[in-house]
Amino acid sequence: MSNTMASLRRKISSAGDLKSVVRTMKTLAASSVGQYEKSVRSLADYYRAVELGLGACFRESGRAVPMAERAGRTDAGRIGAIVFGSDQGLVGQFNDVVADYAIKTLADLPGKPEVWAVGERVHLRLTDAGLPLLGLFAVPTSVQAITPLVGKIQVESEAHRAKREYASLYIFHNRPKSGALYEPVSQRLLPLDAQWEHGLAELRWPTKYLPEVMCSGTVTLRALVREYLFISLFRACAESLASENASRLAAMERADKNIDELLETLHDTFHRLRQSSIDEELFDVISGFEVLSVEER
Repeated sequence: MSNTMASLRRKISSAGDLKSVVRTMKTLAASSVGQYEKSVRSLADYYRAVELGLGACFRESGRAVPMAERAGRTDAGRIGAIVFGSDQGLVGQFNDVVADYAIKTLADLPGKPEVWAVGERVHLRLTDAGLPLLGLFAVPTSVQAITPLVGKIQVESEAHRAKREYASLYIFHNRPKSGALYEPVSQRLLPLDAQWEHGLAELRWPTKYLPEVMCSGTVTLRALVREYLFISLFRACAESLASENASRLAAMERADKNIDELLETLHDTFHRLRQSSIDEELFDVISGFEVLSVEER
């Protein structure tokens, strides 16, 4: 019994240490969720402003998107895709959800997909599915690290596009919903076609003071298109990171609850064994006393 109680003490100690680690990870995840959600909210206004600027350019001059961003320059038989996942585990079905969604969506599109993965976990999932992978990017660990990642993605994707290696470019990521929920979404980033232009041109200006395009219309339009592409990638990454940390927070909360239940069970077992050991010792003392009493009589 002493060996059993010693083993229980070790298990209780290990569970307590694990609980401390889980609570630390919960705190980090909760803090990360806050900063990424704040980034997404602050980006929404700027994204809207860029869309309104593009719409103003299209309405004022009827100028089309520069040919460098249009369709028709590349191989119509290939599709480029960027899938945002995670580098770390303890995120539940986070990577499986976005990978399955990307695989199904790309399978329904005409053309051969070629994929960039952001995160080792989703990279492995896409590799297992047999998708041809063009590259792997590390997941940012802070809001400040998103901008360098987006720059790398733009440089590499544009290098392949300049070689006419794909006709369209899609991005896939998880978008946070209420609580710890998230949903996989996609966006066609390129080409910027007439339908996209018409949709922006139909946006109503929010005030009665109509805008005026300054300087060269082509220069302004190119600058706004670059900002549109950058913000689209930045928002996708920030939303993916917010979803990842929300999923990790939910996983840590479940783990914390399970550890509490395990500790309760271990403590109950330990106290029961300890009480049983005390009872046995008391019975031995009583039995010895009764034997001595009989001998004395």
